[in-house]
Amino acid sequence: MTIRIREIDHVVLRVSDVPRAIRFYCDVLGCTVERRLDDVGLYQLRAGRSLIDLVDVNGEIGRRGGAAPGAGGRNVDHLALRIETFDETALRRHLEGLGVAPGDVHQRYGAEGNGPSMYIQDPDGNTVELKGPPGH
Repeated sequence: MTIRIREIDHVVLRVSDVPRAIRFYCDVLGCTVERRLDDVGLYQLRAGRSLIDLVDVNGEIGRRGGAAPGAGGRNVDHLALRIETFDETALRRHLEGLGVAPGDVHQRYGAEGNGPSMYIQDPDGNTVELKGPPGH
């Protein structure tokens, strides 16, 4: 199997001031708020065909990421790559054959809607989400 990346689906940024971040991305860069999940601290902004997800570092999701953005904290939570096809069995076999531990598959919301996704780690511990087509 060969993984074929189509495009970046979304990037997830950890932010310490959600209203300030939304103002920047919407007012300065022209994004629009597509979804708000206030209960978990997730705000999804439309950026053309892709999404920029803002995660409140004080929210449910943000607390899992460690220190707030800054010199000693992580600003980027993960990078999501939209892949052409999502065959879980073939994908697991491919990743395991290359010494990469595949994560569990869950339906997650991305730039095209809900679809299958799997988290993996790059050699430096950065999280990469492999995102399949919607409705799959």
